[in-house]
Amino acid sequence: MSADPFSDILKFTNAESLVTGGFTAGGAWAIRFPAPDKIKFFAVVKGTCWVRIEGEAEPIHFGTGDVGLLTARRSFVLASDPDVVPIEAMGVFSGAGSTTAVLGDGNDFAHIGGHVLLDPASGQLLADALPPWIHVSATSPQATTFRWLLDQLVEERSAGLPGAQLVSAQLSQLLFIQILRAHLKTAGPMSAGWLRALGDPRIAPALQLMHGDPARSWHLDELANVCAMSRTTFAFHFRRIAGVPPLTYLAKWRMRLAERTLREANTPVAVVAQSLGYTSESAFSHAFKRTTGHSPKAYRNAARITVDAQTTGVHL
Repeated sequence: MSADPFSDILKFTNAESLVTGGFTAGGAWAIRFPAPDKIKFFAVVKGTCWVRIEGEAEPIHFGTGDVGLLTARRSFVLASDPDVVPIEAMGVFSGAGSTTAVLGDGNDFAHIGGHVLLDPASGQLLADALPPWIHVSATSPQATTFRWLLDQLVEERSAGLPGAQLVSAQLSQLLFIQILRAHLKTAGPMSAGWLRALGDPRIAPALQLMHGDPARSWHLDELANVCAMSRTTFAFHFRRIAGVPPLTYLAKWRMRLAERTLREANTPVAVVAQSLGYTSESAFSHAFKRTTGHSPKAYRNAARITVDAQTTGVHL
């Protein structure tokens, strides 16, 4: 394992960002997008617009270089003015394979959008930690990086160069990571949880140790020392930020890793137990069942049935 908890969790959830379309507009215009079934992101690459999100009292103004991330299943409207009656996006992008559109003369505004795919089993770890929506302004400290990524995405989509699809996917992945980084740095008070913990530099050294070697039997004194805190102060601060005590966080992360191995590999349960620092298969099985409600073997069998059903198109 690495000593980078943020990368660990992004890899664990198989977060994959893809640009899927965009549009240009001129004059008075408004488009209503249906509630997404995936995490949705969009960026303004030219001009300005108003964004009205279902459930939010007031529209939000987006300028050139602003980026939005919508994690909740809420419909939203992009418009030149909040009072313009929107047309439905399904009609705008109705052509076979249509991913771009022009409204009016298309000279005033340009937008690109996409979505983030998460692993069906492990992705909820990330989805549950994010707020319903995130707005990163072009005036934020991350604006320079966003501007470069957006410019490159626009160029790749228009130039038609070899490998453009792969390059766009890599750029949109970087954009998603930068959105999350910006959120960690600029967000107001977040609820306790692992995402808030990743953004707290005071407990970062302890998280790095636990992620770097999750099988080790870490002691509270060791984790407190590396954070330059007393045992009591560290335990209190960690729980306030992460929502759980340090060793509970470690145990939960071990179970996440165990779930992934049981789903994706045929590794014997005893080997999984040993790789995560458990002294016996029975001790691991007891801890796993206490956390997930299933024995390791039952969990693996259920995961395989689900994968088989998805592969064959059978809905359980």
